[in-house]
Amino acid sequence: MLILLDIDGVMVRAKSWESPQALEDGFYDFDQRAVDALNAIIAGSNAKIILTTSHKYSFSIDQWINIFKNRGVNVSTIYRIDKNDDHKNRREEIANWFFTSSDVQDFVILDDDKSLNGLSPILKDRLILTSAMVGLTKNHVNDALNILATPLERV
Repeated sequence: MLILLDIDGVMVRAKSWESPQALEDGFYDFDQRAVDALNAIIAGSNAKIILTTSHKYSFSIDQWINIFKNRGVNVSTIYRIDKNDDHKNRREEIANWFFTSSDVQDFVILDDDKSLNGLSPILKDRLILTSAMVGLTKNHVNDALNILATPLERV
């Protein structure tokens, strides 16, 4: 099971009136409600994280694991979708990941990017679209777990 995870607007709330606080490791602090919700999703599914955030290549995988652990996220494995060398938008990146990963079965997409409403139905059905100003909350946990428990049927 996999969580395709954006960070800005999901783990870090977007507040136009202030910049997010960076911690000593050089990355933004996560909203505690988002940490609690993500931990509940991971605990309920044993899912691994695949970073889809624009920051995904700003740090090594080991650094990302430490960043998440320093913020209280119980994760031991983190992946990233491929580097975006040809400047795809998020919707195209996720679609490309899915259609080139034939062994992928159970996943949920956690993101605030409204362009993801344009995903194909098979992908959009696995999307939880957060509000950038609110981020991930406990209200998203059951939906995420239900999506992860639903077998994927590739056409």
